[in-house]
Amino acid sequence: MTNERTAIRTTYFSIIGNTLLAIIKGLAGFFGNSYALIADAIESTTDIFASILVLLGFKYAKRPADENHPYGHGKIEPLITFTVVAFLVFSATIIAYESIQNIQTPHKTPKSWTLIILGLLIIWKEISFQIVIKKSKQTNSSSLKADAWHHRSDAITSIMAFIGISIAIIFGEGYETADDWAALLASAFILYNSYLILRPALGEVMDEQLYDDLIIEIRTKSMEVSGVLGTEKCFVRKAGMKFHVDLHTIVNAKISVKEGHEIAHNLKDYLRKEMPNLGHVLIHIEPN
Repeated sequence: MTNERTAIRTTYFSIIGNTLLAIIKGLAGFFGNSYALIADAIESTTDIFASILVLLGFKYAKRPADENHPYGHGKIEPLITFTVVAFLVFSATIIAYESIQNIQTPHKTPKSWTLIILGLLIIWKEISFQIVIKKSKQTNSSSLKADAWHHRSDAITSIMAFIGISIAIIFGEGYETADDWAALLASAFILYNSYLILRPALGEVMDEQLYDDLIIEIRTKSMEVSGVLGTEKCFVRKAGMKFHVDLHTIVNAKISVKEGHEIAHNLKDYLRKEMPNLGHVLIHIEPN
């Protein structure tokens, strides 16, 4: 299965899971007198739209290279990541605002059975995070990584809600707003996670050199090709799930231009065969 198909299937998993969770949390929060759960439901609802955007981004990124986009359409992925982060910030802002409003308004203590719902939700969201983050590493997808962190931030808000509701139930009168404070704290966690997601996506757009391990692997693999004496400059930039490479390769200065050309082609073909995550590979020959 290609990385693109894996990413798309994983995103469908996120959409279905978030839809079910948003419904469960919303109903449990409404009937269980817990704004922390309602806040959780709000985040899961924004997660649905964020995952749909990720899915659309993957489908667009699958388009082959054309005259206007010789390197393909993979750069849409970090742009989608920026949009996903915007959804996270938006949901965190709503949660924080509503939490402050609820703290100032007297209300009933949350129902004890909401803790059972939250416990199950925390387990499920952590499992979802582990599944999606594994797939993001497998596919080299920044937007899938952002989607995974949606699951993790959702689990964090659920943990905060669990703590807040527990305090409200255990200590009783006077502590009814504990779950609202928990939701407010959760919004801060969401904002922090937003930064963690945004930073690498910004580096991807700016072609920041973040791939030292990959460069070492490229240099090592290059030495396995006949005629290659060494490597000099090696630049890597990411577009979608592919890494584009500019590599300066050292060859014997006494060989013909044709032989140097053949070595460059052999090296390019070998690297792309051994490392399927590579996209365009440009080889520059340096005589020695």
